[in-house]
Amino acid sequence: MIIKYCGITSLEDLQIVSPSTANLLGFIFAKSKREVTPQEVAGWIQKVSIKKKQLVGVFVNASLMEIDQVLKHVPLDIIQCHGTESVEQLKKIKSEFSIPVWKAIHHSANSIEKILSLGDVVDGYVIDTKVEGAWGGTGVAFDWKVIPDYARTFSELNLPYLIAGGITPDNIEELLTYNPLGLDVSSGIEENGKKSLNKINLMAERIGKYDVSR
Repeated sequence: MIIKYCGITSLEDLQIVSPSTANLLGFIFAKSKREVTPQEVAGWIQKVSIKKKQLVGVFVNASLMEIDQVLKHVPLDIIQCHGTESVEQLKKIKSEFSIPVWKAIHHSANSIEKILSLGDVVDGYVIDTKVEGAWGGTGVAFDWKVIPDYARTFSELNLPYLIAGGITPDNIEELLTYNPLGLDVSSGIEENGKKSLNKINLMAERIGKYDVSR
C-alpha cells in the first residue's frame, strides 16, 4: 500500500513522520494553513534522515517559475497539482522538470470523466473531497463506496492513485474494506495542528493488520 503523510509544517513534524511507514512525505507550497517555504523544507531535510522516502510538493495553479523556485531548494520526487491545471499546463510542467506529475481530483459526479480526459498526461492521482472554498486538507471524507469505481478506472489506465480526505485512525479500518491502492493523510494524524506520534502509530498498526490479512 502507498501511504502519503502530507501537510508537514515543521522540523518536529518531519522528525515524527520520517521513521513512519509512509512512502511519501508531502509539503504544501500553496496558500494554506499548512503552507511552507522551500527554504524551510531545505533546512529540515538536512537535519532529518528521510531514508528512502519520496518527497512530494503540493502546488495549486503554480507557474513554472514558482515550481522551479521550490526545486532549487528541495529535491522533489513528485509534483502534485491540486488546482484547476489544464492538460496543456500539466504537459508543460512534465516537459520542463522531467519529474512525475500527479493530479488531485475532487470527487464529484463527473470526476471519473475528468480523469479519463486527462488520461496518462499525469503519472498518478489523488482523489480528495470537494469542499467549497478549500483545495484540500479539510478533514472531510467523501463516500468511500465509490472507491471500486476509481480502482477500475486507474487499473485500466495503469496508474497509481491515493484516497484523501478525512482519513483517521478511527475510520481507517472501514476505508480499507474498499481496498484502496493508497492513502493520503494530513489532519487525520494531527493533534492541535501538529503531527501526532500516537495517531501515526495507531494508523500503522491498523494498516499493518490489513496488509497481513490480505
